[in-house]
Amino acid sequence: MLVVVCGLPGAGKTTVSEAVADRLDAPRLRTDVVRKAVLDDPDYTPEETRQVYAALLDRARETVDREGAAVLDGTFKYERQREAARETAAELGVPFRLVKVECSEAVVRERIAAREGDESDADFDVHQLHREQFEPLDGEHVVVDNDGSLDETMAQVDAVF
Repeated sequence: MLVVVCGLPGAGKTTVSEAVADRLDAPRLRTDVVRKAVLDDPDYTPEETRQVYAALLDRARETVDREGAAVLDGTFKYERQREAARETAAELGVPFRLVKVECSEAVVRERIAAREGDESDADFDVHQLHREQFEPLDGEHVVVDNDGSLDETMAQVDAVF
């Protein structure tokens, strides 16, 4: 299986993707980590973003071949990025699941301010920029509302996985 956990910075993708990976006993691959492995000093240009997502999908192919499943954690704000992941799953002959994590701006602001030692470089200004650019999801997907407690979020993950 190939699972994409997408959403805006600060919405809780990492929390949800960790839970999904745990439930599937699958490795988790994060764009934040891949970016730092692929680029020495990222400028977050469109070309760099293309490189990061291409590297992420290459790693996903290797991981699914080796482990049988992978969970991808990234913004995936453009439909073409999500479609490339769908196509990767189809090439590998595995099911594809798309999970969007949503959260109110007030909660995101609190969570971003509280981040410590996280791989993400995104601050609230980046969150707002991505909100403006995030393309609507097409096709089958699940939405996890991450505004509530951790237990409420985990109950939603449990219902799907």
